[in-house]
Amino acid sequence: QVQLVESGGGLVQAGGSLRLSCVASGRIFRANDMRWHRQAPGKQRELVASITRGGSTHYANSVLGRFTISRDNANTVFLQMNSLNAEDTAVYYCNAAVITDRGSAYDLWGQGTQVTVSS
Repeated sequence: QVQLVESGGGLVQAGGSLRLSCVASGRIFRANDMRWHRQAPGKQRELVASITRGGSTHYANSVLGRFTISRDNANTVFLQMNSLNAEDTAVYYCNAAVITDRGSAYDLWGQGTQVTVSS
């Protein structure tokens, strides 16, 4: 079974920082694009940041300059979040396009991790 496992959410004061991690586990041959999305109460899910296998990144305008997405050489992606504000409060979801060792392709989603910023 292949899956994404997230960690690192929590409660932080405005202006603080958090670092999210997401590991693609199981019989993964390769993880291609990896992304972080978020969904705040009453709002649609939005793409926060993405990173290709080659390291090219893209950010939503709302987090540009504050968040940094990175990945290791394998199947782990990180989201460093600085200067957090109340508008960043949401459930954050990891998402990845993976290829298994049997050649199957999946678009995986993690279970979500809550980030709450207190003002």
